Amino acid sequence: MGDFLLRRWWLVVVRGVAAILFGIVSLAWPGITVLALVLVFGVYAFIDGLVAVAVALADKVVPSADRWMTGLLGVVSLAAGIVAVTLPEITALTLLYVIAAWSVVAGVLQIVVAWRLRKVLAREWLLFVSGGLSLALGLALFISPGEGAIALIVTIAAFALLWGIVLTLVGIRLRTIGKRRAAEAELAEGTTAAL
Repeated sequence: MGDFLLRRWWLVVVRGVAAILFGIVSLAWPGITVLALVLVFGVYAFIDGLVAVAVALADKVVPSADRWMTGLLGVVSLAAGIVAVTLPEITALTLLYVIAAWSVVAGVLQIVVAWRLRKVLAREWLLFVSGGLSLALGLALFISPGEGAIALIVTIAAFALLWGIVLTLVGIRLRTIGKRRAAEAELAEGTTAAL
C-alpha cells in the first residue's frame, strides 16, 4: 500500500482539500439550515468516497487487502453522501447519526490503514491522528445528540478542517517520500550501470 499511496499522493491531497472546503463553508455560515448542511455534507462525502474508490481501483499491482480497505472507506463515504443528498429532508437528529456512523467507520478504517502503513512511513503519526479525530467526532456525536444544530455544524466544521489539514499534510509528505525514493532508485541504477 505504501508504494501505491506514494504514486497517488495527490488523491490524498484532493481528499484533504475537499474536507478543508467543507469545513470553511460550514464555519462561514454557522446559521446554515439543516437542509443546507445535509446537502453540503452529502456533496463532501460523495467526493471523498469517489476519490477513495478511485484510489482503490487505480493500481492493480497493490495487494488486494490494501485496496479493499481503501475501497471500503470510499463505499462508506459514497453511501453517506448518497443518503444525505437523496434524503435531504431528514431531521437534524437523523443527520447527526448518519454523520456519526460515517465518522466512526471512517475513523476505524483510517486507523487500520495507518497501522498497516507504519513500516512504510516511519514515525507517521498524522495518519493515526486523522483516524483518531474521525473516531472521536463520531463517538462524541453519538454520546451527545441533543447539542443543537449550530453546535453540530461548528463541531463538524472544526473536524473537517483538522482532518483536511492532516490529509493534505500526509499527501505532501507522501509526495516528498516518493520523490526521494525515485531519486535513490535512479542513483542506484546509475551506480549499477557504471559497474
